[in-house]
Amino acid sequence: MNRTTLSLIAGATALTAVTGFAALITPDQATTDDPARTAAHLPVERTSLLCPSPSTSDLAETTYTSFTPVTKGAESKGTAELQPARTDSDTDAESDTRKKPQKPALEPGEPGKQSSADVSGGEAPALIGTAEGRFAPGWTVQQTTEVTAGTGRGLQGVTCTAPDTEFWFPGTSTSSDRTDYVHLTNPDDSAAVVDIELYGKDGALKSTVAEGITVPAHSSEPVLLSTLTEEQQTNVTVHVVVRSGRVGAAVQALDDKLGGDWLAASTDPAGSLIIPGIPKDATAVRLVAFAPGDTDADLKVRLASPTGSITPAGHETLHVKGGMTAAVDLGDITRGEPGSLVLTPTDRSVPVVAAVRVLRGKGDTQESSFIAAARPVGTRATAVGNTAKTTTLSLTAPDGTAKVKVTASPENGSPTSKTYTIKSGTTQTITPPTPADTKGTYALTIEPQTGTPVYATRTLTAEDSAFTTQTLPDDRGMVAVPEAQQDLSILQR
Repeated sequence: MNRTTLSLIAGATALTAVTGFAALITPDQATTDDPARTAAHLPVERTSLLCPSPSTSDLAETTYTSFTPVTKGAESKGTAELQPARTDSDTDAESDTRKKPQKPALEPGEPGKQSSADVSGGEAPALIGTAEGRFAPGWTVQQTTEVTAGTGRGLQGVTCTAPDTEFWFPGTSTSSDRTDYVHLTNPDDSAAVVDIELYGKDGALKSTVAEGITVPAHSSEPVLLSTLTEEQQTNVTVHVVVRSGRVGAAVQALDDKLGGDWLAASTDPAGSLIIPGIPKDATAVRLVAFAPGDTDADLKVRLASPTGSITPAGHETLHVKGGMTAAVDLGDITRGEPGSLVLTPTDRSVPVVAAVRVLRGKGDTQESSFIAAARPVGTRATAVGNTAKTTTLSLTAPDGTAKVKVTASPENGSPTSKTYTIKSGTTQTITPPTPADTKGTYALTIEPQTGTPVYATRTLTAEDSAFTTQTLPDDRGMVAVPEAQQDLSILQR
């Protein structure tokens, strides 16, 4: 059997195992005049999630929250678990036996029921999660950490991510007042090899140690960006490229004076981008963008406000040189109203990635958070770890009026839903429906009811006004599975 045949068989097997199943049609079932069939949308059968190590601070208090939405057509059986990733202190004798997670361990709840667990201190490990069967469609895990003092103080939140092979992080820094780590977590049985590329205002930053970083099997490696280069720059774009294997990646950006948060990866490079959900009380917003390759990008900058699209005075356009990171301070661009940045090409379309750093508060109480350019909600998005007093949901419909169904599911009790209309070109901040019988946290699912693209963010605010914002892309609960026709002749090619 030649290499091509093996590759085709492996690819087909992987599709079936990870995303669902493909229906086989025998030759006598198919006819030459059958109309083209669209792919069936089916619940996924397996989901992997990776949570980075939350903090090294002894003052850190971390909450993990897990939720699987109820999905029509999902299997009746299944399992879900979160296991700690290995660390440098793990011995060879433990190579085939993972450590038990710190107590209380997070046990994922039944579909439709949220579960949570708390961990104190700075020794909580990264987590590797796997859900199968009825627990897999849309499985979401949120990691929220509160640090009361020191570098990166404030609320740090991240949605645990699926493994991939490429990530873009505009908005990082190697300056002396920032301590930024890129966390790499490998869920697989073999080592992953990763390159980390850094781009500043003049192009690629020189580095001799950023290539060929090995992330052992079932382990997590935090890499301090300032150790990869001697150049100190305020605005840096990080490009994570996986040579072999796959990893989960997230950047923890910690400031000496302005608090800190997690920076999620930007959506893939594109000519037009949406950065949703900038809070109404933002005191300063910095936009950072990067254009891969050698071609310059010129972008129109607009703000989708509650009343419509606004062009910010003095910041109508942004020029991004090819291969270089561009940054612009937009000040208090929202001026008391929530908004979303809409970036579109002025002329020809050149792919870019982008993110913003948002500051709230003044003086010693200032704290920062990051919002990367996002993918649309798609079929359904899920946000967990919400409470009635601390949660704000932001919805943006840049290209047309949209109706969106929002459902709140408590840890104990019945879910409640409400449908909202988001006018074309606007951003609406809503207070999610709160289940009447909930006393703890609850999960949110966001389901567009029209074909208009919708972008969403969720902001959590602590009692001291510290905050964290996560974008809400599709939760990957459903997958398109094409019908396949049996063709045994492929084995002879």
